[in-house]
Amino acid sequence: MNLGNGLFWLVALIFVACNICSGFARESQLRLGKAINIFVRYGYLGISMRVIPYNDSYETDKWLFKEPTKSIYKDLNSLSESREENAPGIFHGDFHMEFCDNRRQLYQAYFRDFTVDRLDKPWEAFTGGWFAENAAKKLGINTTFLLGEYSYVLVRVVRFREVGKFKGDIPLNQTLENDVRERINGIQKGNVTGAIKFMESCGTHYINSYTTGNSLYQVFVYTRKNYQQIRDRIKTKGLNSLSKKDLYDFFAPWHAVHLGQIRSASSNATVERWARRKLQYEYYVVKYVTLLKLHGNGTLLKALDNLLGNDAILQLDLKSLNVIFRNEPEKQSWFNEVLDNQMKLWEVNMPMN
Repeated sequence: MNLGNGLFWLVALIFVACNICSGFARESQLRLGKAINIFVRYGYLGISMRVIPYNDSYETDKWLFKEPTKSIYKDLNSLSESREENAPGIFHGDFHMEFCDNRRQLYQAYFRDFTVDRLDKPWEAFTGGWFAENAAKKLGINTTFLLGEYSYVLVRVVRFREVGKFKGDIPLNQTLENDVRERINGIQKGNVTGAIKFMESCGTHYINSYTTGNSLYQVFVYTRKNYQQIRDRIKTKGLNSLSKKDLYDFFAPWHAVHLGQIRSASSNATVERWARRKLQYEYYVVKYVTLLKLHGNGTLLKALDNLLGNDAILQLDLKSLNVIFRNEPEKQSWFNEVLDNQMKLWEVNMPMN
């Protein structure tokens, strides 16, 4: 981005913010091919997408996706496929942990499976507006441990329910919606206003794939020294080579300075209560709750398989709408330039930065 043109682009950014809501009042569906404007809630996408607990209390209103969407192409059903993960007798998910040197890596790890085309740090579309106190509640830890010099391990158990994706690239000759085809004419190289108006009315990205279900996660907080020792040991030996005693020991209160609460991605109070009751571990006089108790425990995983419903978005791939300009390279290049500059401006102006 040319910083000499910063004021010009900032004016354009303000123009987007002022006109965004009135220009994008449409349906709201998590459907393949549907377009969204990521600037409507950039940095706060968790408000309209169920990806991480948003409120402190569990919401009885069941929803997955509230972001305004728009149809761009006609007749996409034959190009897409979806499947449900419900075969009996197995756990439809995975158990994994991620080592995070600092707070930013922790945010990145949580949103590892969320991608936004042309955005270098896609997790910031969800976390850029977070303040420490708010972020700590979402992650189930005390604010102090987000502000200090700490490292983290994110442990997560994910239960997949539904997967949707395109079978391949959208064909060049796929029929556009009539109003979209008309609005393409408003894109002219050098005309920022025309490009922004197109984004307001049609969007910036479309849904290329998604996975829904739910998850349980827990954040373990460490001093940098203890974190380095544990990470190096597991990296060298591998998680499966550790004895059960060693595994529990590394994630116990005498190694971690703080054990976060076990949270569900959907803030499901029922499954969180189940976790507090079933995942207690006792070592002599010390009793604590740890997600590690699920590791290799088929009985608990089977019970959890039924408890974790289709309540949250676990993976989302948003592709740039530049795909609709493939037959007009000049317009596509200009759309990319305006989109890239807008995303850079939103990124640097977020509270987190």
